[in-house]
Amino acid sequence: MTAAPILTVAQMRAAEQALFDAGTDSYALMRRAGEGAAEVIFRAGAMRDVLVLCGPGNNGGDGFVIARALRDLGVPVRVAALGESGTDSSRKARTDWGGPVEDIMLAEPATQLVDALFGIGLTRGLSPELAARLGALVDAAQLSYAIDVPSGVESDAALALSPVPVFTHCLSLGAWKPAHVLMPALGFAQQRWLVDIGIDAPADAARVLQPPSIRPPARDAHKYLRGLVCVVAGAMPGAAALAAEGAAHSGAGYVRLIGQTAPASPQSHAIVCSEHFEVDRAKALLVGPGLGRNDAAWRTLLTALTAGVPTVADADALWLMGTRGPAEAPSPAIVTPHEGEFRQLFGERSGNKIDRTRAAAADIGAVVVHKGADSVIAAPDGRCVVAPPASSWLSTAGTGDVLAGLCASRLAVTGDAFTAACEAVWLHGEAGRRAGAGFIADDLVGCLPAALASAS
Repeated sequence: MTAAPILTVAQMRAAEQALFDAGTDSYALMRRAGEGAAEVIFRAGAMRDVLVLCGPGNNGGDGFVIARALRDLGVPVRVAALGESGTDSSRKARTDWGGPVEDIMLAEPATQLVDALFGIGLTRGLSPELAARLGALVDAAQLSYAIDVPSGVESDAALALSPVPVFTHCLSLGAWKPAHVLMPALGFAQQRWLVDIGIDAPADAARVLQPPSIRPPARDAHKYLRGLVCVVAGAMPGAAALAAEGAAHSGAGYVRLIGQTAPASPQSHAIVCSEHFEVDRAKALLVGPGLGRNDAAWRTLLTALTAGVPTVADADALWLMGTRGPAEAPSPAIVTPHEGEFRQLFGERSGNKIDRTRAAAADIGAVVVHKGADSVIAAPDGRCVVAPPASSWLSTAGTGDVLAGLCASRLAVTGDAFTAACEAVWLHGEAGRRAGAGFIADDLVGCLPAALASAS
């Protein structure tokens, strides 16, 4: 996804108002948005016939601008509207279209369908009849485009307020919205495109995670300079071994697996096994994968948190922290919960996933990697990024352990928890892309060097 801020409805309205205050005419901004969207549609669908569905508000006005721009390019265009246009700009757009306007409930399907019924301000669902009609027209089209967000979606919550069909394209105007990056609304479009309309975003806006720029080791580097990572094993040593492999293949100079004298499964010979808790010269410590949930595991966790080494806490460590209450120890540098672990650790919270992750990071004083199909990374100071969709084949056992190892490795290399988390999540997704289909976590490890090289 293109680098751009992720704005709430209120933030987007404020950004637009700033343009108006600076002298931009509201209809001129509508034309900028509609003509930009029409350019994307023309590139995707060329001269295929188009039906544009226009609602009563400014999203419908965008639709009329799109229809006129496509007609000017020679594309066969028809327009169907839901009643009369209700804003000054949308009325101007309808007048400038100047062509026939059909009844949306009677309009015949077309090869391409443009949904400009309702935009980001929607607060209630479509009527059952309209939702069914929209779904039928989308299903009948070869290519379908939702303007800003699919009609029926609440933009900030990223939730469907009524049944929503899956579009081939969603064209976001000016900035990404939570509905473009968070589940379940993320699943309502196969592709997402950003139409630039020249807005300035607030500095504190969340952003889409971009590919990192990772430097190779210095010419005079050695294993300790590159970073020693210690991974604490526990009741399920295979999980810690996977995490150690992830750390070893993503930039760390030296990985020590603590708590077992020999590997429980085939493992790189370069990973050193140590029965004793030795963290001397370590730059990062990982605890949690396969740790266990008993008293012994709790004591090990407390030892790790008080070792004076920047720590990544994952899996069982999060469960222990959530069930046993706050430890009398420093917070980890990074925590990596999936949704269930997040609720266990932070309780029920209001807002979308961006809101909840930001609040959790501020509360715990650590970087939070809130994993899932829509992974969100937040720092205690409010910085926040959302990862683009990654391979759904990552939904297999052990890939979270690999991600935890990546976080620890990048923390050892960079010394910065937020940078490390962002690099780790990107590398994890890129390795998943390279691994193809049907892979297991062990295969993912093998794709990490190529992923790392592509970011260097």
